[in-house]
Amino acid sequence: MAALALAMYGVMFLVVFVLRTVMQKRSTGDSGIRAGVLGAAPGSLEWVAGWLLVLALLAGLAAPIAELAGLDPLVDRQWVRVVGAVITGVGIGLTFLAQTNMGSEWRIGIDTTEETGLVTDGAFDLVRNPIFSAMIVSAVGLAVMVANPIAILGAVALVIAIELQVRFVEEPHLRRLHGDAYLSYASQVGRFVPGIGRDPVNARG
Repeated sequence: MAALALAMYGVMFLVVFVLRTVMQKRSTGDSGIRAGVLGAAPGSLEWVAGWLLVLALLAGLAAPIAELAGLDPLVDRQWVRVVGAVITGVGIGLTFLAQTNMGSEWRIGIDTTEETGLVTDGAFDLVRNPIFSAMIVSAVGLAVMVANPIAILGAVALVIAIELQVRFVEEPHLRRLHGDAYLSYASQVGRFVPGIGRDPVNARG
């Protein structure tokens, strides 16, 4: 099952990062990739979030390799691993669908000088950050499949990275960029889970 987890990790990376970037470049002439962690001020929350994401990606790769090399999982039940594989597959599919839902507005990273549209339809009608929600689902699935400390560390690092990126980088940027339109949207749609994490305080401000 570790070999399958490694293969699914490879598929996830290719689909979520490589394929989506190629599609964006072909359809718009722009890859959609912005500076991200490389352009963030060292020590800033964006910088911390970026490096935690790097850590999560490396841990996701290292976890199945470590099991193949002999590291025993904390839980070794076949049905649990199968459930993890299903969760991972669903997460990968949902991530790609949510990315596609953004169309030409899809980006990796933020350029504060760039004006982008506010996407609120499709998956974004259910949660404000469906791409991140689906990425967390994938990471949890991989951690269930492999279930060693490295995989768990990767999943935890990803959740923390996403929380920091969304709350302290992306949401403030969207409030500045879209003003009342974003505040209204945030008051009606949950952050990561439908109905949970709505932001009525900001909507009143």
